[in-house]
Amino acid sequence: MSHNRVEIMHGVNLDQLGRRDARHYGGLTFDQLEQRIASFGSELGLVTRFFQTNHEGKFVEHLHGLDGMVDGLIVNPGAWTHYSWAIRDALEIAALPAIEVHLSDVGAREEWRQVSVVRDLCVATVSGEGPEGYRTALARLKQELSDA
Repeated sequence: MSHNRVEIMHGVNLDQLGRRDARHYGGLTFDQLEQRIASFGSELGLVTRFFQTNHEGKFVEHLHGLDGMVDGLIVNPGAWTHYSWAIRDALEIAALPAIEVHLSDVGAREEWRQVSVVRDLCVATVSGEGPEGYRTALARLKQELSDA
């Protein structure tokens, strides 16, 4: 049985790419980013699904509903990364291999952005690679799923 179903979950304000500071987030729109991620996934033999919300509770509910639907996760919770214990708990409940992704280099930004409440639940974190970080994350997740 192949383990190749990956959910890409984007959190708060990610749908505003193209309007956000290009120095940190690049110049792609959100739709362009998702198209690029789908292409990366396809190249790796992964089936990608996407979810984005600006509502923390919807993000949590979506994590709760993934049981049996996907084999792994790529999560970019946006600003929720830094303080949402509810998302952290839901990610723990989901019990899926997950990779945390950030377009910008959060380690080189404001001190509060360097905190991640989900990092310890993820098999890896990719930060500061822009859209290419999703390729890195998908390749790492594919490796994780192959080893499972």
